[in-house]
Amino acid sequence: MTGTAMKEFNGRRLEIDALRALWAIRRHGGITRAAEALGLSQSAVSHKIKRLETSLACDLLGRSPGGAMFTAAGEDLLDYAGKILGLHDEALLSLSKASLEGRIALGLTEDTACSDLARILGRFRRLHPNVAVRTKVRMSLVLRAMLERGELDAAILQVFAHEVRPTDVVLFREELHWVKHPQLSLPQQGPIPFLSFDDECFYRRWALDIGQDGGVVLETVFECASAAGIVAAVTSAMGVALLSGRHLRPEMQIVTERLPTPPALAYVARRARKVRNSALDTLVAEIENEISRYGGLVLAS
Repeated sequence: MTGTAMKEFNGRRLEIDALRALWAIRRHGGITRAAEALGLSQSAVSHKIKRLETSLACDLLGRSPGGAMFTAAGEDLLDYAGKILGLHDEALLSLSKASLEGRIALGLTEDTACSDLARILGRFRRLHPNVAVRTKVRMSLVLRAMLERGELDAAILQVFAHEVRPTDVVLFREELHWVKHPQLSLPQQGPIPFLSFDDECFYRRWALDIGQDGGVVLETVFECASAAGIVAAVTSAMGVALLSGRHLRPEMQIVTERLPTPPALAYVARRARKVRNSALDTLVAEIENEISRYGGLVLAS
């Protein structure tokens, strides 16, 4: 590399905080949501991106109304940003890690298992090879029961926001929505077709027990334990469903009439009532720090 080229190259910088802001824009669908997730002002996020663009001498965000969110250069950089951020964070954890060993029985819900929490668990295994983590994926109500019976050490699960316990570690909060396909017309009288998770779903129990107290009759026309199945049924205009914000799709319509307003959700790390161990403490702390840093978990694509 020539001296001139080296000078030009050395003038460019990939600041970690700016890459994290750029990554958050992709994860959350825009600057405003990224700023909320990162706990920053919108202007602070915009400033980080502008500094990065100035350093690289190219535009990263598409700014045409109705156009793409990222430029071609922005898309290229995002491919590297995920790898850079992952290596950066893993390196910091590796340098500060304590020697751990033991066993952890961990419970996850389907949507957290299918999120980038899998990446966090993979990194934890690499950094702490002497800790055996056994993971079980179940519905939230099942995980709660398993915790009470001592079958799990901890679980990442959903609860209604008003059910959060003082000992829970709140990872993030989300809204629950009634949704349907725009082509589905709800009857003015009579039962409303309901797309339901199975009997172990607390969404379903709330809808059938509390929701119908308001005079709305729900008729279950589709039942499935998988969120993917419920999403497919909604987009096929088969009925209404209760879905959290992470499962909403552009082709879905949020329903606000006739149906009772759903409670807010919280994703929490809940421990069993037993003696803590340092391996579990470290894992929960890493999950909490990662979610705080990136502003939540994102479903795997």
